[in-house]
Amino acid sequence: MKILHVTCSPRGHCSESLRLSKNIIGCLLNNDPTATVINRAVAGDVLSQVDEPYATSQQSSADVSQEGSIARSEALIEELESADVVVIGTPMHNFTVPAALKVWIDHIARVRRSFNVGAEGKTSLLRDRPVFIAVSSGGRFSGEHPRQPDFLTPYLKAVLGMIGLHDLTFFTVEGTAFGPEAVAQARSKTDQALHEFFLTNTGSAFGAD
Repeated sequence: MKILHVTCSPRGHCSESLRLSKNIIGCLLNNDPTATVINRAVAGDVLSQVDEPYATSQQSSADVSQEGSIARSEALIEELESADVVVIGTPMHNFTVPAALKVWIDHIARVRRSFNVGAEGKTSLLRDRPVFIAVSSGGRFSGEHPRQPDFLTPYLKAVLGMIGLHDLTFFTVEGTAFGPEAVAQARSKTDQALHEFFLTNTGSAFGAD
């Protein structure tokens, strides 16, 4: 099994989303110790915005430069295609995904490569596989009494579903802005959810064709 680990927090190793995503990978490795992990950190300026030839390619099937953004897009899509399981670690910024994660998505969501557009609308071109999404948030956005909107979850479901990734599982650490005690409680709650999920799914063929 090959695991693609995408991280995008500007907080680096201090990131709660990184910690949580590593815990998810630890559970996957317990399930399959022979699995390999590909780390794709996209925080900061690691990935540049898509360029003019890329943008032109989205509007026309005419030949455009295969260098620059197109080349980077192709490499990232191939990396995604090669993975059996995807783990994404992301903070919530201003109710949605960080700019760095959006740039990665702009590269992998490319018309005539990872999805098509036709009379029936947009159709995916990539095969489905398990995607685990580790989200950290300073506020609380889920449960019975959320304190802020959540545009991250529906956006990721929509855009990843467009390219063929529908098997999404979200784990969250919320309320990190409320101090160490709140963080400890959030971690404990999420770690228990992780334990229960993977205990229930032990032996599952994650990413099997």
